[in-house]
Amino acid sequence: MGYQEDLAKLAQMFKSSKRAIVLTGAGISTESGIPDFRSPGTGLWEKMDPMEEASRQAFARNPVRFYQHGFAPFFMVLEAKPNPAHEVLAWMEKEGFIVGVITQNIDGLHQKAGSRNVREVHGHMRSGTCTGCREVYPVSYILEEKNQGRAPKCDCGSYIRPDVTLFGDPMPNDFWQSVQEAQKCDLMLVVGSSLEVSPANSLPQQVDRVAIINLGPTGYDRKADLVIREKAGRTLLELKELLQKG
Repeated sequence: MGYQEDLAKLAQMFKSSKRAIVLTGAGISTESGIPDFRSPGTGLWEKMDPMEEASRQAFARNPVRFYQHGFAPFFMVLEAKPNPAHEVLAWMEKEGFIVGVITQNIDGLHQKAGSRNVREVHGHMRSGTCTGCREVYPVSYILEEKNQGRAPKCDCGSYIRPDVTLFGDPMPNDFWQSVQEAQKCDLMLVVGSSLEVSPANSLPQQVDRVAIINLGPTGYDRKADLVIREKAGRTLLELKELLQKG
């Protein structure tokens, strides 16, 4: 099938679905200027070993180096703005085509676009938590300290770590809630994810029908009901037009 036929099939899948959900990865935010992690030539992980520089162990070993090197690129998401793909998903939730979004991203762009039911399976950049007394601090304080060459500390003297799921961390409650939510759905649309990161890549297995919008191949292509190799913004905007026609 060609692109237009695939798009028509995707629209029909949503129209016939009783309960659909969307899983998003880094590819939905590249159109907002945020580089993804694994694309050849541009991926963040090509420039560093995340286990060495951006892991739970790296933070514990040297908090200053963690903030100045391994975690430093993540602060770019604070300046990013939602793109049309985020906006269409917010519209789809409002109109009842989906029940919400599960995202592997930490950028908060779904909420900025107006999505209400968002599960952040890798945490977020809005705040950080003291490793000692568990006091929560806004990301503005963390960024201010980082820009001064320091690792942020709490009033109690302990270091503050970002509310992001780092390599080596257990999965947050949002992930386990996402598993339960996916099991209630009859359709999952995957947008901008290579489905390489475990355990988030297990979520499509919880749903009967799966459609994928992603520029590159994914580990679930053979099992998916539909795969569209195209940019998220263009595809979702054209999907919205078809859904509006009824």
